[in-house]
Amino acid sequence: MNLGEILRVRRGGDGVMTGASGPSIGPRVFGGQIVAQAMLAAAMAEGGASESGPSVSEPSESGGRAIHSVHAHFLRAGDVGEPIAYAVNDLSDGRSFAARQVTARQSSGAIFTAIVSFHAAEHGPMHAAPPRAHGELEQARRRLSTWIAGDTGDAARWVSRLTERPIELVPLDPEATFGAVRASPRGGWWMRLRERGEHSPVMQRALLAYASDLMFLRTALLPHGVRPGSGAIQSASLDHTIWFHDTPDMNDWLVFLTESPWAGHARGLNQGHIFDASGRMIATVMQESLMRPRGPIDARMAGETAR
Repeated sequence: MNLGEILRVRRGGDGVMTGASGPSIGPRVFGGQIVAQAMLAAAMAEGGASESGPSVSEPSESGGRAIHSVHAHFLRAGDVGEPIAYAVNDLSDGRSFAARQVTARQSSGAIFTAIVSFHAAEHGPMHAAPPRAHGELEQARRRLSTWIAGDTGDAARWVSRLTERPIELVPLDPEATFGAVRASPRGGWWMRLRERGEHSPVMQRALLAYASDLMFLRTALLPHGVRPGSGAIQSASLDHTIWFHDTPDMNDWLVFLTESPWAGHARGLNQGHIFDASGRMIATVMQESLMRPRGPIDARMAGETAR
């Protein structure tokens, strides 16, 4: 499954670009796909994009400017059976920075909006926090295999559905990530492209944006004993922000370390950092998610308020 092909956007009339809406698990468009396609549409509008190449659009960095941040809001659920139109408006265009606003629409109206900011590389002071202790990839692989072998319920079937995704995920703690145990609001997983390929720096950042929305909202649910896909909670991404510190290589393993400092009022806040295998920080991500109970809140789900 070539994720570059899935994310491809094409130029249309009046500056509007079109992208496919699937595949997805369920009837709604996956939020990470919309974020990634909006980035590619903004990069094409920057003036350095084309639809040439062996199989996918590979926007190039215009004037040396790379996408350094994306601030996105999900306005309504997208229909996975309908293409998405992306309109791009120029907000600013300086020597070092540029900003583009992207609005995604379907027949129901606007479903998404984002501001995509570009920055030309400059020299300056540097520092980065190291990743917290998280263990090695092979250790996580063994833990996942052991957990799947011992779990014959809905969780194991849910995990098998992730194999249909173009991003391979290996959670650090599969019992907490996929199960119904009550855990600390800290999570993490290793991830990489399932089908490796050659991609431009712009596409690499779009691929990372896609991957950053997989399982992210799960972090705020960890203390409340809610299994993924549970009918007890209506969950969805409300907004999604990414700051890119460097260009990733999605062909190699990255580790996404997440935590949730707060949840309340049917919303949860998730934040995390993405590192490469050497411990270099690649990106920072924050998201607010919907966590709306579909029935009475029991003591386990209420967390601290139940004590």
